[in-house]
Amino acid sequence: MPKIQTSTVAADIAQLLAHTGTAVFINNGVPWWWNHHGEHDSAGPLPLIDPDGHLWSQVRPERVVGCIVYSANRKTGPGVIEHVANNRWIFGEPNGRSTSRLQAIAQMTQRAGLMAETSADLRREVWIKLLRNAPLNSICALTRLPVRSLVAHPDLVALCHHVIEEIVAVAAAQGVDISDCAHDARQAPLRGGAVNGQTTRPLLPSMLQDVLHGAPTEHEAILGQPQAFARTAGVPTPRIDLLLALLRGLDASSVQAGAR
Repeated sequence: MPKIQTSTVAADIAQLLAHTGTAVFINNGVPWWWNHHGEHDSAGPLPLIDPDGHLWSQVRPERVVGCIVYSANRKTGPGVIEHVANNRWIFGEPNGRSTSRLQAIAQMTQRAGLMAETSADLRREVWIKLLRNAPLNSICALTRLPVRSLVAHPDLVALCHHVIEEIVAVAAAQGVDISDCAHDARQAPLRGGAVNGQTTRPLLPSMLQDVLHGAPTEHEAILGQPQAFARTAGVPTPRIDLLLALLRGLDASSVQAGAR
């Protein structure tokens, strides 16, 4: 069964929301609400993430709380998800404010056993996670190797480090300094992808699982939008450019295979 793209079900999500309802979006990569900073947004939706602007116009960014999650899971059967490693959930308002709904969501998830916290700068948290997502998701998807297998291939580890450097540079061009987080991200292949310590279980990044199941990947949110930011700012990203071109080709081949 192909993975559903969020933008295609925008109307369904909107219908589930009451007039004062809130939708929590747990995303990898750059989220669709990125350009929402307050009451007078002018930039509008991101074409690579919300191509027709359906999420922006129907769900509406002011009704959203964002979430960055560190939680490795895998599908082991129909409707069966196995938790493998990591348990960190970071919630935040797109406008950076501390609101009652944000605190209520964090408290509710904490009661459910999740290690939940809030952030006044969720966009910075997005960039920090991209330090892991951009290299590990893309390289594992293209090689079909789990994270812990990358350490046996020094050239792949070096490629991970170059992608991390490019993400740091793109974030800096956006006014966000994440250079202090780069060292920890470079250690991820050595830890098998675990956030704290090592894991004895093989971690399969979400895009690798997508490839193995013949589903579309999250390459636009994880690599495409950072590349678009880079080109606007004049920041060179040669490794991201190459990986993104390969992933777009891989997705195209999956679509063609599914149409047969």
